[in-house]
Amino acid sequence: MKPLALCLCLFALPVSSHAESRIAVMSAFQPEWQLLKSQVTNMESTAINGTEFITGTLAGKPVVMFLSGISMVNAAMTTQLALDRFDIDTIVFSGIAGGVDPSLSVGDVVVAAQWGQYLDSIFGRARGEDFVIPPWMDTEFPGFGMMYARNQQVASSRQAEPETRFWFPVDAALLSVAQELPGTVELAKCDPAGTCLSRSPQMVIGGNGVSGAAFVDNAAFRAYAFETFGARVLDMESAAVAHVAYANQVPFIAFRSLSDLAGGGEQANELPTFFGLAAQNAATVVTEFLARLE
Repeated sequence: MKPLALCLCLFALPVSSHAESRIAVMSAFQPEWQLLKSQVTNMESTAINGTEFITGTLAGKPVVMFLSGISMVNAAMTTQLALDRFDIDTIVFSGIAGGVDPSLSVGDVVVAAQWGQYLDSIFGRARGEDFVIPPWMDTEFPGFGMMYARNQQVASSRQAEPETRFWFPVDAALLSVAQELPGTVELAKCDPAGTCLSRSPQMVIGGNGVSGAAFVDNAAFRAYAFETFGARVLDMESAAVAHVAYANQVPFIAFRSLSDLAGGGEQANELPTFFGLAAQNAATVVTEFLARLE
């Protein structure tokens, strides 16, 4: 039985032909990563369970690039898959997002200091004109109608028992490198088709980001997210990746450029108009960030 047991163990081990330590560069879906992908040299492609992983060199750094897929579940699944199959020492996310902070505009690039899963919720029971959650549950935040955000339970080798937390921090050293970028990177104001923003985009470092399984185009909910979580930006993947990175003790940071205002604009949602410009600005910043990493 010993040879059979050894054989089974070998098949269970993660497999990668790319033993070199790499930076994982992630985006949610195809259009977001085209600019970054076009800059990769020494490119090789590997398909694992339907996901394409591209290895090569980007901005002088060894990388493995892949798409998270849209949504929290897809993002968590593909991040863990990559960590299991490749030697990854850093995770960098590049993509678009909805702006929540009223001081920000479309095209701006936000690098949040921490991420929370604000739509993992308790749905309260109606009591008169209010809602209440079960007495054995708790929350740190006021609700939006019947919806109350709840904390996450995280099991990892960090400690003997699972811990409960809402915020997942980005890596302090990576954030420090990002803080060098504002004023040194030129962000696009116009897309190739000639559609331009009313003002030049800016980079904003620090503050909070939130993620959840919903595309938000609602002014009232946008205001709630800003007031309740102090969120500058919201998306559908970053907090899930931050959660997986935290559990695996892998440094993580996300660069999100605003494609829309999550329902805060006076006209229709801005994403169809400024998606390409926002993705370009995120990719531009990520490329410069990678070049500055030691």
